Amino acid sequence: MGKGYFVVTYRKISNQDKWAAYAKLAAPAIQKAGGKFIVRGVPSKTHEAGMKERVVVVEFDNVHKAMAAHESPDYQTALKALGDGAERDFRIVEGIS
Repeated sequence: MGKGYFVVTYRKISNQDKWAAYAKLAAPAIQKAGGKFIVRGVPSKTHEAGMKERVVVVEFDNVHKAMAAHESPDYQTALKALGDGAERDFRIVEGIS
């Protein structure tokens, strides 16, 4: 089994306060669940139909741990703090083993 990844792009952050509250709660929740941030920022360069939107990639030991992290009470609390403060594309992807 390959590693598991959160792959998140932010299409729009409409409320900086809600996003900041989410970030304050989400990072420790993800790390507590075994996640390691490997990408967190705006693209240096985009190609084809790429958009200059914030990208976050978090690595977990496997896809099951990634799914469990998303469903954890701590991360769910972070999501509630975010509410409608951002429009995101959030995927959990299994890596190549």
